[in-house]
Amino acid sequence: MADNLGAVAQLLEASLDPRQNKQGKPRIFSCCSYLMDTQWLILLAELALRQEEQKPGYSLQLLQITASGSYPYNTRLASALCFKNFIKRNYTDEDGNYKLQLDEVTTIKQELISLMISVPAGIQSQLGEAVSVIADSDFWERWDTLVDDLVSRLQPKNPAVNNGVLQVAHSIFKRWRPLFRSDDLYREINHVLDKFGNPFLALFEGLDSYLEENKTNKDNLVQGFTQFNLMIKLLYDLSCHDLPPMFEEQISGIATLLLKYLTYDNQLLHTDDDTEAGQLEFARAGIFEVLTLWVQKYIDEFKPHVEQFVGSSWSFLATIGQETKYDILVSRALQFLTSIAGMPEQAAFFQDENTLSQVIEKVILPNVSLRESDEELFEDEPIEFIRRDLEGSDSETRRRAATDFLRKLAEKFESSVTKVVLHYTEGHLAQYTSDPASNWKAKDTATYLFSAIAAKGVATTSHGVTATNSLVSITDYLQKHLAADLVAGDGVNPILKVDAIKYLYTFRSIITKEQWQEVLPLVVNHLGSSNYVVYSYAAIAVERALYLTDNQGQPIIAPNTITPLAKDLLEHIFALIQKDPAPEKVQENEFLMKCAMRVLIVIKEGVVPHTDSVLQNLINITEVISRNPSNPRFYYFHFEALGAFIRFAAPANPDKLEQALYPPFAGVLQGDVQEFMPYIFQLFAALLEANPSGSLPNYYQNLVAPILMPVMWESKGNIPALVRLLSSIIARGSQYVLENQQLSNVLGIFQKLLSTKANESYGFDLLESVVANFPPNALEQYFISIMQVILTRLQNSKTENLTGRFVRFYHFISAHDEKGYSADFFIQVTDKVQPDLFTPIYLNIILPDTQKLARPLDRKTAVLSFTKTLANSDAFANRYKKGWGFTCEALLKLLELPPLPASKDDIIVEHDVEDMAFGVGFTALNTVRPQTKDPWPETGADLKAWVGQYLKEADKKYNGRVSGFAQERLSNDAKTVLGSYIA
Repeated sequence: MADNLGAVAQLLEASLDPRQNKQGKPRIFSCCSYLMDTQWLILLAELALRQEEQKPGYSLQLLQITASGSYPYNTRLASALCFKNFIKRNYTDEDGNYKLQLDEVTTIKQELISLMISVPAGIQSQLGEAVSVIADSDFWERWDTLVDDLVSRLQPKNPAVNNGVLQVAHSIFKRWRPLFRSDDLYREINHVLDKFGNPFLALFEGLDSYLEENKTNKDNLVQGFTQFNLMIKLLYDLSCHDLPPMFEEQISGIATLLLKYLTYDNQLLHTDDDTEAGQLEFARAGIFEVLTLWVQKYIDEFKPHVEQFVGSSWSFLATIGQETKYDILVSRALQFLTSIAGMPEQAAFFQDENTLSQVIEKVILPNVSLRESDEELFEDEPIEFIRRDLEGSDSETRRRAATDFLRKLAEKFESSVTKVVLHYTEGHLAQYTSDPASNWKAKDTATYLFSAIAAKGVATTSHGVTATNSLVSITDYLQKHLAADLVAGDGVNPILKVDAIKYLYTFRSIITKEQWQEVLPLVVNHLGSSNYVVYSYAAIAVERALYLTDNQGQPIIAPNTITPLAKDLLEHIFALIQKDPAPEKVQENEFLMKCAMRVLIVIKEGVVPHTDSVLQNLINITEVISRNPSNPRFYYFHFEALGAFIRFAAPANPDKLEQALYPPFAGVLQGDVQEFMPYIFQLFAALLEANPSGSLPNYYQNLVAPILMPVMWESKGNIPALVRLLSSIIARGSQYVLENQQLSNVLGIFQKLLSTKANESYGFDLLESVVANFPPNALEQYFISIMQVILTRLQNSKTENLTGRFVRFYHFISAHDEKGYSADFFIQVTDKVQPDLFTPIYLNIILPDTQKLARPLDRKTAVLSFTKTLANSDAFANRYKKGWGFTCEALLKLLELPPLPASKDDIIVEHDVEDMAFGVGFTALNTVRPQTKDPWPETGADLKAWVGQYLKEADKKYNGRVSGFAQERLSNDAKTVLGSYIA
């Protein structure tokens, strides 16, 4: 064991990449010549570690290495990281069953808490994530000793130990914060409170004494405040759903303690750096966060203590410095006051105009005025300035929090607040007018104040502000104070130009269509600015303007006004993106790439004349950012741009785009750029789908074997994209798959996908593609096995989704008579699985669940399936005579009950691609969403007429069989309805 421990440690050390340690999948598409020596060694180490993890006890070896001080810190950290990832992948399956041996699970739980207490903070955070994963599965019912274990380790005067224990507790209890109320959740919370609540409060009292005793001992004080901050987080965790009874009983004592440390100061806790928040700032910010929660949820219990906290907050905000280290603290304090202002009884405190003037002057103005540090950020870190400044982007900025507070006051006292704010706004504008060069900051403040009270409600990322204060005019302020800055040259401070552009961006839905026609060219001109923030904000405003539509859904900016500008506009944006060739700089500015993406979406086929230029730029960017992906938002918008380009340019030049894009896309796969793989698979599929009549080119043929390898399907993020790509390959290259004897591999993937709830739909997607594209004689030998797999899954793990997909698959088979399938074919297969198995399947699953089909195409497929069954099925004519009647009644229900409106899956629209969850995983590209294709367009829109005609022709073909069965096997009501179709 010891020898093997050393071997695992050596592999961990070898896996450390000085640039980026990627604990990834084996590089299936790589070859030795592609990799540098260092990368090759890292790859070998990663592969070896993946082999080791197959052995029993591997997780415990990682814990031993993590715990041992004899190994270098980086090796221990790599071991903790490896352990965390191992636990994520291997602790339980999707049904919650342990994948590890039970004794290994027990030992992990026993050792992990002790280890958390003894390791450095960096390692502790990795282990804490592993604890959260285990807790998600096991806490509390399969880990009911945990809380007792934690409580037993708490020591009144030992923060070093307590911090590890409390970190574990927080990593588990914080999971409650975003959850909705449920009986199971409340049982878990009560289990914790019964054991942890009172010891937690006692520990708080002990910590207060400890901090008093150690107020002159810096090391102990820092340790103590680390514990204090964890306890404040836990105070929030434990009360995020309901106020615990022991908290309510001791709320006065808790309030006294919170007030004490809200105003506590100690020079030993001050940081030397004005930009770095310390323990003291985090402690106060945490207290304000708890106070905000309590006044929002437990005001009745907390009301007696509110006034003293409002007074302390007011005094604090009126005297706090402008240093950036206080930013998070100031924003949390303002959030607390915003909550107070939102409550009728408490808001009265601010109602008097004199009080409002004091609020504006002493709290709002200092926190919305531009500071020297803001100017430095504008010049030195412009992209960070933009991200902080954007509406709704970062709630921890002073400006954002002060604006929210002011808007809440305006919501309560609109007339008074508007009057006071306009007074200060006019004063600042007058100050600017007296000396524009020196007093430009006054105008910046005025514009910010005006925007804050002009906007009402929540500004959305899609449309900005949609409701405004009726006491002010958005267009008047634009014309009188901002239009000149949009037109002016270099004589205006760039921040004022940004203010003007941002004003347009913020109120984009309020500005009229005619006004946009006038101002858009001015904004486009600012893309040519030499200032990073100015041209970036111009890109932001242009992109959102192009997205806007009127009440009829028509674009505010007509596409034909953009198409003539598209070539120059795109080339300029691409040049800005690639101005600095370093990978991290190319992908730094997602706003530029999003603008390029929007232009491509808007001009649609208008990109075709510019194919060469756009193609080369997109390829260059892909190759550069593949070397070191670092900005998920940028590369998401980049791949959406590529998707739009493929969607609109590929139909005109399918071979050209396939040939040009294959090398960079294959390079991503060869380089094992896992962040990009789900995108690349989708784009490969889109290229294939753009030329459905073409054969499968050689380079796509080379993809088949690698994407069929099981390891490619281990990543959840790859699965939806791989299913689509494989389906696209099958559509154009089924003959190649058959000739290379790969059909069984494809069906093996189907079986693997069907085995889990998360992937069962993707399994059916793949199966339908197989059935649609391979000839029946090629599939004949597999159909019994396919049916056995599906029916076994239905028997053992039936879900509503699984049942729905099975019913959809039945109709898919039954309706595709042109391919040699039918209801009778399905019956023959089920008979081979088990005689007469079809009857219970049809009566208990297919007939009742067909009515639940929601998508119009699924309902149409079911209509065709039932109609063809009634017309052509020998089994239903002779063997299932009652079934013929049941089928006819089910058909009539489908036709008579109105279909549900088309779901989003059936409508291809230009989706907004705003805030999304990015990362290594699957993110669908909206620009190349698979389009639903109707296999039976010949039916026309009137399905009732088609059904009637089809049945009449069948009745004639089979000498009156259909009408005869109708008379024999239908109720009078059903006869009447069917008769209206075939009359």
